[in-house]
Formats: sequence, C-alpha cells, structure tokens
Amino acid sequence: MILMLASSVAACGLPRSGPNMREIMAGSVENGGDSFIVTVTPQVNRLVSVPARYGFSSAFQNAGEVGPDTISSGDQLTLTVFENVRDDPLLGNSGQRVSALNEVQVGGDGFIFVPYAGRIRAAGQTPEALRQTITRSLENQTPDPQVLVQRKAGDGATVSVSGTAGTAGVFPLGQPSRTLLRVLSLAGGVTSEPSATVVRVTRGGQTGQVWLQDLYDNPNLDIALRNGDVITVERDRRRFMSLGATGQSVVPFERANMSALEAIAQVGGLQTNLANPSGVFVFRDEPASTVRSLTGRADVAGPQRVAYVLNLTQPSGMFEARDFLIKDGDTLYVTEAPFVQWTKTIQAILGTTSAANNITQVGN
Repeated sequence: MILMLASSVAACGLPRSGPNMREIMAGSVENGGDSFIVTVTPQVNRLVSVPARYGFSSAFQNAGEVGPDTISSGDQLTLTVFENVRDDPLLGNSGQRVSALNEVQVGGDGFIFVPYAGRIRAAGQTPEALRQTITRSLENQTPDPQVLVQRKAGDGATVSVSGTAGTAGVFPLGQPSRTLLRVLSLAGGVTSEPSATVVRVTRGGQTGQVWLQDLYDNPNLDIALRNGDVITVERDRRRFMSLGATGQSVVPFERANMSALEAIAQVGGLQTNLANPSGVFVFRDEPASTVRSLTGRADVAGPQRVAYVLNLTQPSGMFEARDFLIKDGDTLYVTEAPFVQWTKTIQAILGTTSAANNITQVGN
C-alpha cells in the first residue's frame, strides 16, 4: 500500500525547485536532447575559463600628456605686438608702438584671426610656438615685430565625468588634471567598490575601458586625457542567475572575475538540507568553436546550449569549481539531493494517511 501511495503521489507531481540531475542528464545531445553536458576538468577550465580583461588601446596609451600651456579650442588669448617704427605702425595708431589684442578666442576649428597675419591655427600649439608663427607672418609687413602671447589656461580644454563618481561634471584639463586618475580625484573619487567598477573613456569614435582596481594597481593604465574626453564611471552591469537548492536570485558580479565557488558563496552557499553537491550545474550558451573544442565534434554550427557539471563531493571538484569562471548571463543551478524528493513523498503520504484517519474518526 505504501508503494502504491508513493507512486500515486509522485505521479501527481510534488513541488520542487527544478529538474533533478537524472533529468538534466537525460536531456543531453547524446540522449537525443539539445544540450551538451560537459563535466568540468582542468582541460575544460583551460578552454572556457578565460579571465575578463579590459584595457586601453595603443592609441590611448601612446598619447602623451598635454602640456600645461597647450592651447585648445575655446581658450582665450591676449596678443601683444611691439613694432619697431614710430610714425606709421602696422597695427596701432601713429606714434603707438605697442598694440594689444585682448580676449582673442580660439574658435571651434582651432583657428584665430590676427590682422595682417590672417587665420592662424592656434589649437595644439604652445604660446611660444604660436608667437613664432605670428612673428613670421608679420615680419614681412613691419620691421622686427616682437609678439607676446598669453593664454588664460583651462577655459577651453575640458573633460566630462559622469556615473558613480563622487561629483559628476565638466572639469578643466589644466596642469593638475591631465591624466585619468587626477581627474577622478578632482571629481571626488568613486562611490562603488573598485573591484566591481568600470571606468570608460570615449574619445572621438573610440572607447576604451578598464577596471578601476586595475587602474589603481597598474600606473601604465593612467592614460593622458584630451580635450573633449568623456569619462563614465559605473558599477559592473554583468549578472548571473542562481536557482535550485541555493539562494535564488539575479546576482550582480562583485569582482572582475568570479569563480563558481565564489558565486555559490555569494548567494549563501548550498542549502544543506536540500542540495546535491554532486549535481551543481552552470548553464551557458557557447559559440560553436568552443563546443567543437570541448567535444571534438566537427558538425557543430551556431550557438549551442552547454550544461557544465561540477561535483563538489570530490576534492578535485572543489578545485575545479574554484577555477571555473562565471560569465555574464550564466545560470547557476544546484539540483536537489535524491532523498529530498523521497522525503517529500513520505511526508505527502503521511499527510494523506493522517487526513484519511481524521475523516474516519469524524464518520464514526
């Protein structure tokens, strides 16, 4: 009678958190299913556990710091011209040997206009280089001109900071703020954890990004900035899903590279009264090239569903889980231990028997 009741209760479908290990294995490609079941080994880890690395291209890294006196579009200049004549100066009135051009703004195209010298490119030059350029343009029209160029620093060259920085805004690209870390310091630092924070720099049509912790650890990543750079600071947007006999939620990454063991710990570990430590799965869509390397099959084309199996009951399985890296969009699923379903069945039977006895007693 107990066996008959167990079969009938099981057929009714007892509540559970998802498929058991046997059912997942039955859905493998080898058994006519649509998923590849791959047991995690050191060889598998070498193929699929590639750390997520960000960095800046050579175009960003090879750009030297902008000099403190480099002129940029939007800067204001004061030009003073000393002429070696008394009666008929080129720029001033009769008897006026010194002529001043105040608040000459560098246009968006980087040029300024100087009378009798024409349009001259100022952006990208230092005041000294611009002085020489203007002098050469005027010396054929007035004898021995002496030119003085003064720049109001910081008015033109700026960078913008947004996201989880302490203070978002537009900051002048002056002498104290010509590199990425200096600008972040001016912006009040970063409010999120460095290990889970991405710093992105957009310059023209190019974008580079780096982990904030790597930026702290590696001075070579502290790139020189340019006028118009856009700096975005944000928390890592990657997520993985945790289901089954463990904490069930959508979980953000807490560090640049998270192992399966760390992911399990982050969601509270395995539920000791439910979990099957030999049936820990990571579900992921893999490109065909990866699946061909994993399985040795040449007939695989297009993205494939892969279920990676981790057995935490073995010492080697703990090491493999430590080395197996979780990726964005993964599903971490822990199956229930076989006895759990049996316990639920027994409880359902006992509950049914108890209810029947109560009805009998009421009838009597």
